[in-house]
Amino acid sequence: MPSLNRPARLNRSLLTLFGLLLIAAGSLTLATHFRALTVIDPDAPLVPGTAAPPTWAYYATVAGAILAGLLALRWLLVQLAHKPKSRTWRLESDPDTGRTELPAAVAVAPLTEEIRGYPSVHDAHATLAGERDNAALALVVTAEQDTNITVLRKEITTTALPRLRQALDLDNLSTTLEVRFASATPTRSLQ
Repeated sequence: MPSLNRPARLNRSLLTLFGLLLIAAGSLTLATHFRALTVIDPDAPLVPGTAAPPTWAYYATVAGAILAGLLALRWLLVQLAHKPKSRTWRLESDPDTGRTELPAAVAVAPLTEEIRGYPSVHDAHATLAGERDNAALALVVTAEQDTNITVLRKEITTTALPRLRQALDLDNLSTTLEVRFASATPTRSLQ
C-alpha cells in the first residue's frame, strides 16, 4: 500500500530543523552563562545603549511577524486539506446503452462497515477520489490504544482492500491509511 504523504514528511523535516536550532541556541546560552564559552561576555548588556531602535526595525519586526503568521496559517490549511475530493463515479462501457452512477460514499460504505467490525476498531472513514485509471482512497481508522497496528494494517490490506478493488473492478487503487487512537477506551457490551 503506497503511502506518499509529503505534508507529513515536510512537517517532520521542519520540526526537526526548528528543534535543532532551539537546541543550538539553548546550548550556546547555557555555555555562555556558565562561562564554558567566552565568545560573549555574560555580564555585558543584551543591547548596547538604551536608545530606541531605528524606525525601520519596528517595520521589519512587524513584517516578520505578519510573514510568520501567514506561513503558520498556510501550514494549518494544508493540514486540513489532506483529504481528496470525493465524487460520483460513472460506470459505463458504452454511453449509448445508458450509464450507471455510483456516489463514492456509497462505494466505500461496505469497506468502512467491514473495518468497523474488526475487534479493536472504533470507527472508520473512507474517501474515494479520482477517475477509474487513477483512483485514490484515503482511509482513516480510529482504533483502541493497545491495537497492534501491523496486524490491523495487514488485515485491511489483505482482506478489505482487495474486496473493494474487486467490487469496483479496479486493478490499482492508491491508498493512504491513517490510524488514530481513541482517547479513552469505552467498554463494549456483548449483547
